[in-house]
Amino acid sequence: MADRILVIGGAGYIGSHVQKQLIEEGYDVIVYDNLSSGDEINILEKAKFIKGDILDEKSLNEAMSQNIKAVVHLAAKKAVGESMISPDIYAKNNLTGSINILNAMVNNNVKYIVFSSSAAVYGMPEYIPMDEKHPINPINYYGYTKRAIEENMEWFNKLGKLNYTALRYFNAVGYAFDGTIRGKERNPQNLMPIIMEAATGKRDGFSIFGNDYETRDGTCIRDYIHVTDLARAHSLALKKMFEENKSYKLNLGTGIGTSVKEIVDATEKVIGKKLKYTYAPRRSGDPAVLTAKADEAQKILGWKPVYTDIEEIISSVWNLEI
Repeated sequence: MADRILVIGGAGYIGSHVQKQLIEEGYDVIVYDNLSSGDEINILEKAKFIKGDILDEKSLNEAMSQNIKAVVHLAAKKAVGESMISPDIYAKNNLTGSINILNAMVNNNVKYIVFSSSAAVYGMPEYIPMDEKHPINPINYYGYTKRAIEENMEWFNKLGKLNYTALRYFNAVGYAFDGTIRGKERNPQNLMPIIMEAATGKRDGFSIFGNDYETRDGTCIRDYIHVTDLARAHSLALKKMFEENKSYKLNLGTGIGTSVKEIVDATEKVIGKKLKYTYAPRRSGDPAVLTAKADEAQKILGWKPVYTDIEEIISSVWNLEI
């Protein structure tokens, strides 16, 4: 009988790609999602779906009681700016919700969790590229919640309750190349979906925040990692934990820095038309350059990114629009 994996937040952008990867590898997948930002269209035919909230302890425990081997936890509020205005919402959802997940795991003897963490735990870079030894010093409440969840998993591990892998994502982009994941994020905060909304006329242009950074074209440089590569890392993390019974904190990035202007230029090339945008002042807390050193993920999981060509990545998004 196939191992059963509970993918919490599995109808969302990254979660749906993780769900797809696990199904393709033969796992029995249950998606648990409240559909507040995810989309039911993303739940694949081979997955079982439970509509539930991570704040609902009863529903969580019922889901965990179904002979679950491991949890993949991707349910979180993730808008950095909103987290600074409404920390109460982020405390309730990200912190309380995650504690509920860990408690439900313990109650039901579920021993493994892969957690969707973030490079936001590091804060402002003290050096580039950032490795896992970089100081942990989040500069926004969202990043703090990711750090706090990691610390709680570390304690549950010390207490012998579970093993975990925290995957610290850099900038997730792209869509599955076969077009199976079609539900897009609502009210996107990230650059590429915003650019696509401008490209399809859903919004009247967009802003590039800052063109006076000390970078090759004055705009911010980020590490963009294709979501299919991210999804594969979750599967490899599960396998590693099943084999070794150890816990890990690992960066996921390409190590390649691409500027905001380079993303815009590449998008214009892929879609064959000019985009409407303006330059706006820098946003507070935006570092000039943010790139990952992900050697540990390669060494421990045998993972490395496959899709690193930015035009290929953009095409995977544009193909959903045309």
